[in-house]
Amino acid sequence: MSPLETIGGLLALRNITDRFVDRCFDDTMIGFFFRDADRHRVKKFEYQHAAEWLGAPISYEGRPLGAAHRKHRIMGGQFARRLQILREVLQESKVDEALISEWIAHQESLRLHITGQPGGECHD
Repeated sequence: MSPLETIGGLLALRNITDRFVDRCFDDTMIGFFFRDADRHRVKKFEYQHAAEWLGAPISYEGRPLGAAHRKHRIMGGQFARRLQILREVLQESKVDEALISEWIAHQESLRLHITGQPGGECHD
């Protein structure tokens, strides 16, 4: 069974990514990054990015991650907050712990594209 099938397919993924994006938008620690963003557009790209990683026949159509996030000056702690929100949504969605670990590791591998800070560092 593929990772996408284990979570329940594309509809389940859509629900996961929608809830994840909603929580990020509404979060007191990182929500300000999204104040001028189009929630629907962010959901679309988050879904595409996750679907492509999970092996669905869907391509991510957004800008390269570095270019899309560069202007925001996202710090390591803020990136970690996003990962925590993702972990919580995946756990609430009853995603297998092994897949959650892989998903978080994949997101962690993108850290330098998003923050420019290695590890969990929070400096300027």
